Amino acid sequence: MIIKKVKEFIQDYRLIEKNDRIVVGVSGGADSVALIYILNRLKREMGFYLHIAHLDHMLRLDSSKDKEFVENLAKKLNLPFSSASINIKELAHYSSIEQIARNVRLAFLFKVAKDIKAKKIALGHNFDDQAETVLMRILRGAGLYGLCGILPKRGIYGFTIIRPLLGLRRKEIENYLKKKKLKFCQDYTNLKDIYFRNRIRHHLLPLLENRYNKNIRRVLVNMAESIGYDYEYLLRSSQKAFSKKARVYGRKRIVFNLKEFLNLDTALQRMLIRVSVKRIKGDLRHLEFRHIREIEDLLYKRPHNSVVDLPKGVFIIKTNKSISIMKR
Repeated sequence: MIIKKVKEFIQDYRLIEKNDRIVVGVSGGADSVALIYILNRLKREMGFYLHIAHLDHMLRLDSSKDKEFVENLAKKLNLPFSSASINIKELAHYSSIEQIARNVRLAFLFKVAKDIKAKKIALGHNFDDQAETVLMRILRGAGLYGLCGILPKRGIYGFTIIRPLLGLRRKEIENYLKKKKLKFCQDYTNLKDIYFRNRIRHHLLPLLENRYNKNIRRVLVNMAESIGYDYEYLLRSSQKAFSKKARVYGRKRIVFNLKEFLNLDTALQRMLIRVSVKRIKGDLRHLEFRHIREIEDLLYKRPHNSVVDLPKGVFIIKTNKSISIMKR
């Protein structure tokens, strides 16, 4: 039974605790509708509270119908509801529509969570989304963190994002909705190949399944979980090393002894750089592999007092005795 399967997934990954307030991102699509119905079934048994949040990206002329659908769904389930409308196309010249939409959606969900004093945000990503994401990141190029894929639980900006449906196949979700005769909205842009994810979903994954490995989705998901454990171990090790070796001056400057830093393993050096940049900048967005290689060039080849500029005003300077990560 799908309810039992999701409950076990929640318990296995410790996604929800008693008395949690949870903002549930509901687009109106199949996954998010299944998510809210399943969590609503479990809320009394597991002792948590739900709040539905919907963001209209205004990417389709009829997108307001999705908002109306989700609002009516909230009334049907007797759950509190928040919504907003943002024209993503007006912001798209700063980045891709996919990336802008994701960032704006997260910002909206964080705001709702803050307003209602919730610490957790539930999203409806599923098993197949995980396989697609890992393959996307392989094609675009990613380190260990990127290859972890979509994590069941992730802390960001003081909130915890949880994904209770990550253990379910897309077909299982569709069958659940069909069996329960639950309606949902169909976003027809998901059927078009204008987005990178859609091309992977509709063409590349089926090709890999048919011609190379029929279990490719399971292979990708298993790989992501395995890498995730490796990354968590390396992250914990780097955080211990950071606490011992870093001299922290507020949120503006972090300093390491140059000789000690150069004696560390390359993997630990890279993690310490990432930990430091995240501490100063707040996130690791736009920090790419080319930046890491440039920093390593600074450490081993460039003269003292050389500087490497990183995104969002962060820079690294090397002296004869230290390496400093700072923000302008």
